[in-house]
Parts: sequence; C-alpha cells; structure tokens
Amino acid sequence: MLLACTLAPLLAFNLTPSATLFNQLAALAGWGLVLICISPEGAPRWRLTPAALSLGLLALAPWVSHLWGGLPSSLALANSGMLLAALALLLAGQGLALDRRQRWVAALCWGLLLAGVLSLMVSLVQVFMPVWADGNLIARSGIAGRAVGNLRQPNHLASLLMWACVAAVYLADRGRLEALGGAFVLPVLLFGLVFAVVLSASRTGVIGVLILAAWGALDRKLGRAAKLALMAAPLLLALSWVLLAAWATLGDHALGAETRLAEGAGSPSRLAIIANAWALLKANPWTGLGWGEFNLAWSMTPFPNRPIAFFDHTHNIVMQLAVELGLPLSLLILGLLAYSLWRAFALSRAAVGEVAVARRCAFMLVLMIGLHSLLEYPLWYAYFLLPTAFAFGLALGSDKDSSEEAPSNPQGWAIAGALMLAASAYAAWDYLRVVDIYAPSANSQPLNQRIAAGQATALFSTQADYAAATSLPAGPAALAAAQRTAHNLIDARLMIAWAKSLHATGDADKARYVVQRLREFRNPAGTEWLEECEHTQEAGALKPFQCEPPLRDYSWRELRRTLGR
Repeated sequence: MLLACTLAPLLAFNLTPSATLFNQLAALAGWGLVLICISPEGAPRWRLTPAALSLGLLALAPWVSHLWGGLPSSLALANSGMLLAALALLLAGQGLALDRRQRWVAALCWGLLLAGVLSLMVSLVQVFMPVWADGNLIARSGIAGRAVGNLRQPNHLASLLMWACVAAVYLADRGRLEALGGAFVLPVLLFGLVFAVVLSASRTGVIGVLILAAWGALDRKLGRAAKLALMAAPLLLALSWVLLAAWATLGDHALGAETRLAEGAGSPSRLAIIANAWALLKANPWTGLGWGEFNLAWSMTPFPNRPIAFFDHTHNIVMQLAVELGLPLSLLILGLLAYSLWRAFALSRAAVGEVAVARRCAFMLVLMIGLHSLLEYPLWYAYFLLPTAFAFGLALGSDKDSSEEAPSNPQGWAIAGALMLAASAYAAWDYLRVVDIYAPSANSQPLNQRIAAGQATALFSTQADYAAATSLPAGPAALAAAQRTAHNLIDARLMIAWAKSLHATGDADKARYVVQRLREFRNPAGTEWLEECEHTQEAGALKPFQCEPPLRDYSWRELRRTLGR
C-alpha cells in the first residue's frame, strides 16, 4: 500500500514528454503487489456485479474505437489495460471476506493518510520555500502562490488531500491514531490537510471540505469526536484562509487562492467546452465519437467561440462517456455505476459497528473522486483510478466471513498482480525509447532513427508520431504521423505541421480547413505563423496557402487516418 498509495502520487522525478507517467506506472506496480498479497488470503468466488460489468464494457470500448474508428492500437492497449487492472482490483476488493476486509481498509487508509501528510509538506515548500523545490524530490510549482503537489496539478493535489482526510477519520474513529497524541490528532491532521487545500487554491478542494462537513453532520455511525472534527472542517478552511491572507499581506507574497476567488464560482472555459461537447453529442447521439476521439473531433469541428485552450477532455465524466460512447451505451454504463454507488451506500447504512465505518469510509473515497470527476478527469490517471476501484470493491463486498465461503482459485489474483508488475516494467522500458527522441543522450542515434524506434513501441507510438509530424519535412510521412498522433494530442504546433503536410501532398483545401480551426484557438504560435499573410499582402506578393479560406467544411472523420496503428 505504501508503494501503491504513497509513492505513486509523491514521485516527482519525470522524463519528457510525460510529466506523470512514472507516477502512473508506480501505481500500477504497487497495486499489482497488492493483488499478489491478497492472493494467499483465498478470495471468495468472483461476482459479476453491475460495477464490474460497467468496467468490463469500458475496457472493450477502446478496442471498438480502434477497429471501427481508427484509434491507434497503442492508445487502445494502454487504456484498455488500465481499465482491466481496475476491474481486477474491484473484483478483489469485493471478493474479500468480511473479517479480512477490515485489515485492507486500514492499510488503504494508512497509505492515503501518509500520502496526504507528505503532500502537505511538499505544498508548504512550494508556497513558502519554493527555492527548495529541485524538480526531482519536490516538484516546482508553475503557478505563483499555489501548491501543486508532486502531481503538478492543484486539483489532483486537493483530491489526494480529501482522500487523506477520509482516511484520517477512519483511523481516528477506530482508535488507530491514539498513540500519536490522543484526541487532538484528528483535528490537527484535518487542519493541516485543509490548510494544504487552501494552498492549492482548488475550488474542487473547497467543495470537498464542505462534503466532509456534511458527512460529519449526517453520519450517525461515526464517533462523536470524528463527527465534531468533520463538522469543524469549514472553520478550519476559514482559519487557513485568514492565516494565509495575513501572511500574503505582511510579506507582499502572492496568494493563489485570492486569484481563484476573483475568477468566480465557475470556469467559463469549462462551461464552453461542455456546450461544445453537447453540440457534438447531438450530432452523434447513438454511437458517439468513439473512445478517445473527443480531442480530435472537437479540435477539427468549427466552433468560432471555442475556449482558446487545447482541451483533450470535457472535464465531466458524464459528458465524456456520453459524447464518446453515445447515449445508449453511456447511459447503460452510468446507470450501472450509479446503482453500484447507491448499493455501496445502502450496505454502509445497514452495517453495524466497525464494519459500518469501514464501508462508509470506502464509500466516501469513491464519492469524493466521483464528484471531482464532474469537474475534472482524475480517473484517467492510474493513481486515482486504481485506488478508487479497490475502494469501490471494498464498499460492495459481501457480509460473509472467510469461514462461511470456500475460496475459488485465489492464485488468479497473483497472476493478475504479476501481469500488472510486468506491464509496469515493460511500459517503463518502452517509454525510454520515446524519451530518447525528446531528450537525447550524447550517444543517441540521429533523430530519424530515434523517431522510427519510438514509432515501433507498443504503448507510446503516438508520442513518437508527434515528433515525426513536427520535425520531419512536410510530406506523406509527416502527414501520416500527424493523423495518428492527432488521436492523442493536438496543439498549435501540430496543427501548423499538419496543414503544411496536407498542402505539400496536394490537399490544399483541407490544409486551409485545418488553418481555419487553428485561427479559432488564437494561439500565439499560430498567430505568429499567420502574420505572413499580412506581410505578403503589404508586399503585393502571392498569398501563402494558409491565408485563404477553405472552399468547404470537412468532417473531422475526413481528416483522420482510416486505420490507426
């Protein structure tokens, strides 16, 4: 659990082009070890619950998108593999017998609490002593006055801190923290974790603090001390704000929370992206865009008033599933998940004693990240997806002891865990071939050979394709690479290279259509490139292709590669 829950979100070291890949691989390896440890306990027979069925359907979706929509196989393999790992953890968690489940809930909570406390320390350094952040042990914050944790994302930090609060409540309510200082430990821990939420300036985290207070007010099965500590969470939030505001005023320091408050309650960009996604859903209501295709479809569909940032997700899990999978399948999956969440809540209400608190803790972990998923996309990261799946399984487990039910093939968990460990190790090795493209060593091969080696990787070929599309001369090879990597990432640099390659291969009108979409983003890189139009107009020279509008609109499907790698 220390590797799965603590090391994964605390790992600051990274290699370009991905800032969080090693965090995700550490989570995959850690949870693989958890499955191996569960194996000797003899898990009961597997039960195909609605939650398991929903994850199974989601694991199939990337391959359907690959076969019928052109999603590159590397993306399908990575997405489907991670969802299958989540399915295994869900089944393992719900398969644990009642008497063994308590130990695993406690272990999970210890791991999450330690992750939260260490993230608090990282946050203090990032805000109060930023020169101490070296980028390898403690990540540097790219936002003045805000903590981002070692995950380099303030909302992710806030979600991790909220999980740590839930874990602290469970451990304190069960008397596991008494040796650390008696009744004062929980309020002190909650204050520290809430203080870090204010340091992150995450509005998602503020909502989480209010949910903690509601939990304390409504849950009659918690002890009195835990209830009071939870209900005091908003006061701790206010106190943290006052202390930070005084510090910022006295020392003329930047306070990120003030800036976030000034932005208002909602994000105009996120509201706009939801509106754009709704338009795409209305155009594709039955089958959707295909798993993983929102970024490509949105970027290549005319939206004159679109948000100018490049979004690869709708920032709302309900809309994301609906627009990519279509209404029938997404409603089925969301219905199965909603029923499972209600079932977990009902089981926690019906339970008594320590079992009730353990179930409620597991339920709150899932609820917290579920609500975060309505505003962000944390479950697209292994260090949130895998703990959520395991906690969901713990919340849905049966009430039978190990003596009441015979185990069935417990070695299956060991095999699944070993596969996850092997996949993590292989992915790390596979990724290094792509790292060599972006950060070559003194003995590295020429760029073309490094790109070819990266394109041959099983999991990261689209990241090598990005390098090919943006560095090779405009032509067929660069065009094919641009069409493949567009399923993974689209930005101004890629759109410029894509348009140039379309023009070089004789498809000038499609090139102008891509340029038209680039204009909508009003990106500095695109604006600089388009300044050539003004210069040629002043000189009376022939206009470059990017200066003319397209003759017609094109569907985003017309711009993609028919068969992805």
